[in-house]
Amino acid sequence: MPHFMKQKIRFEKNIKDNILTVLESAEVDPGVVLPLHEEDYDLDAISAACKEGFDAFLAVFRRRSFFPTRDLSERLFENAVDFFADPETDKMVIDYNDVDTLPGEEDFSLEEEDVEIDSLLDEDGDTKEDEIKEIDSEDDTPKFTPEDTSEHEN
Repeated sequence: MPHFMKQKIRFEKNIKDNILTVLESAEVDPGVVLPLHEEDYDLDAISAACKEGFDAFLAVFRRRSFFPTRDLSERLFENAVDFFADPETDKMVIDYNDVDTLPGEEDFSLEEEDVEIDSLLDEDGDTKEDEIKEIDSEDDTPKFTPEDTSEHEN
């Protein structure tokens, strides 16, 4: 069963210090959520970029240390527009499941009988005992002679 990551992205406004803190966490196992990353932004700058549109938001939001996928970025942008427009709201949590980006994938499962490992191993099956002996018969021991001082001066 492929493992899809459920993420939580939390936006927190710190109006006093003009900081937007973005906290990313992920569900690594059912019910086990680990914090992954925390990033601080200039609240005015990201808010202004958000008003300009998605590309402006992305330019400010994405960083080398925090680079969400385009799909996730679009989701964050859509939510951020309302978040920044409402001065009363200082926290927002966005749940994101990357299975949503792969239509039909959540139904995928691999049945034991779908893959016969033995048949995969037998498929090539051309390596005969004689060929193996032939390969092993060559002496591939490196040969050095004491007179050979071309590489190393003593």
